[in-house]
Amino acid sequence: MDFGPAADDYARHRAGFPTSFFERVPLSGRVLDLGSGTGAIARSYRASGAQVVALDLSPAMLSRAPDLPARVAARAERCPFRDGSFDAVVAGQCWHWLDGPAAAREANRLLSPGGRLVVAHFDYLAIAPNAAFESERLVLEVHPAWPMAGSDGRYDRWRPHLEAAGLDEIESVDWVEDVVYTHESWRGRMRANNGVLALGDPARIAAFDAELGRLLARRFPDPLIIPHRVFVLSAKRSASARLA
Repeated sequence: MDFGPAADDYARHRAGFPTSFFERVPLSGRVLDLGSGTGAIARSYRASGAQVVALDLSPAMLSRAPDLPARVAARAERCPFRDGSFDAVVAGQCWHWLDGPAAAREANRLLSPGGRLVVAHFDYLAIAPNAAFESERLVLEVHPAWPMAGSDGRYDRWRPHLEAAGLDEIESVDWVEDVVYTHESWRGRMRANNGVLALGDPARIAAFDAELGRLLARRFPDPLIIPHRVFVLSAKRSASARLA
């Protein structure tokens, strides 16, 4: 899915991965950030000293990261890099949009022996009666076929993608953190929700946003505290693997 039309809301209002993620998942050396979007993950790893390439299908999203010197518009399943080009590949908040098995094979190709693939998500938890739950109810009213409502933020179902690609030492971990949103920032977050973007028509998106604003004003004090789950699935390329 192309999030380019919502690049501004995505950059301003969508909570990036918390500090705890970067503390628990340190990456160094040559790092490829798949589905980089507006560059939040790439920026954080670069600040810690890594040499990061930000890759995304959407030039509009990458244009929101002018501070990142290495930006490439390309598909995660077919990257324009030589075998073994990276010490780590990270895919944050994007694996569900990819051909998972193909992306895992491509990551394995791109990793140097002993290199690490990290697949990560940071999802709000829609738990009744919180604001996220009620917001998803509104999304379903305008987009009844939206398939991503009610996620628990765990994605162990992607483990077979990594196994089939021949990666080793596969493990997963998750934890929950609260994120504080104002009413304004939560509305921006929901405008960047894929179920809302799929409406396509700016007038329908604006109508949804207005209805959400009324709901928040009526039901929820400002600011909001929204629980999020950090989920990390990681694996390594065999240290004995040979590069082609």
